[in-house]
Amino acid sequence: MLKPLKADLHIHTCLSPCGDLKMSPANIAEKANLHNIDILGICDHNSAENIPAVIKAAGQYQITVLPGIEVTSQEEIHILALFDDFSSALKLQDIIYKNLPGENDEEAFGIQVVVNESGEVLDFNQRLLIGASTLSINEVIDIIHSLNGLAIASHIDRESFSLISQLGFIPPDLDLDAVEISWRMNIEDAMEKFKPDVAIIKSSDAHFPEEIGRTTTTFLIEKATAKEIKKALLAQAGRKVIH
Repeated sequence: MLKPLKADLHIHTCLSPCGDLKMSPANIAEKANLHNIDILGICDHNSAENIPAVIKAAGQYQITVLPGIEVTSQEEIHILALFDDFSSALKLQDIIYKNLPGENDEEAFGIQVVVNESGEVLDFNQRLLIGASTLSINEVIDIIHSLNGLAIASHIDRESFSLISQLGFIPPDLDLDAVEISWRMNIEDAMEKFKPDVAIIKSSDAHFPEEIGRTTTTFLIEKATAKEIKKALLAQAGRKVIH
C-alpha cells in the first residue's frame, strides 16, 4: 500500500567541516522526530563515516536513514548520492578518497569529527573534505548509478557549488535522477526558471540542528527506500513526488 512519507534528503553531520558540532547523531535524530520526518538522507561532504552512528540514533524513532554522500566534482559541483545500503556508500567513499587531494586546514575550514551514536568523538578526519575531487560530474553520476544509487544535483538555486553556478545550465546529457532546490525557492519558480527534464525535490541542506526539516519533500511510496523514491521521481506504478 502506498503512503506519504516525509523526507529531508540532505543533512550534514559534525563530520562536514562546515557542519556545526551540535550536528551529532542524537541531535539530528531528535530534531527529525520533532518535525515528523520519516526519511533522512545523511550526506556529508565527500565522506560517509558518520552514517552508522546516525542510523543507530534514528532507530529509536523509527526514522529511516538513507546512506549518502555530497560529492564535489572536479567542476566544484555538488551532487547528492543516496543508497539503500551502507556498503554502497562506503564503496563510493573509497573511490572519492582515492581522488580527493589535499589535507584539511582546521583553522580555515573547521574540524571534521567522526562520532558514535552518543556523540562521543572517535576520530578526526584529516582529508580535505570541503575540497573538490578529481572526478568529473559525468564520472560522479556514472559511479553513483553503478552502485545502484540516486544522483541528485544539489541546491541548483544556489550561487555556488551548483550546476547552474558552475555551468550556467543543466546539461541535457547528464543522467540525473532529480535536481534539488533549497528552502529559498518554491517549486513553481524553479520549474519556470530552470525547466529541468527530471523531478525537483526540496531539502534543508542542514548544517545546524535548527535547520533540519526547514524544507522537505513528501513521497507517495510503498516503503522508505531509495529504490521506491526513484520510482516516485519517475512517477512509476502510482508513486509520485508530493510537494
